[in-house]
Amino acid sequence: QVQLVESGGGLVQAGGSLRLSCAASGRTFTIYGMGWFRQAPGKEREFVAGIIWSGDKTYFADSVKGRFTISRDNAKNTVYLQMNSLKPEDTAVYYCAAGSGRDIGNHLSYDYWGVGTQVTVSS
Repeated sequence: QVQLVESGGGLVQAGGSLRLSCAASGRTFTIYGMGWFRQAPGKEREFVAGIIWSGDKTYFADSVKGRFTISRDNAKNTVYLQMNSLKPEDTAVYYCAAGSGRDIGNHLSYDYWGVGTQVTVSS
């Protein structure tokens, strides 16, 4: 089992920044990739960004490219999502996920999920 704990959500004005953290514990050696997904009210959960746990390759949804970055600190077993130039449409619950699947942008690749953290961007 892998446990994931997210932190860093909150309320920010449009154009502002937030950094989300996801700390992993447990059988982290089983992780191939980690990702961030989000779900806004009335919408389906969507992929935001992902990173290969043991490498540097990163992936982003088109809607966040150039604004969000994802990084990891393996010593701390933590993945970060730096969100800049936030827009009201970025408002959602953000979920951290970890899994062994190779398709980083597909929620089916993830076996473990955090409980989510709310991000609200005011206009």
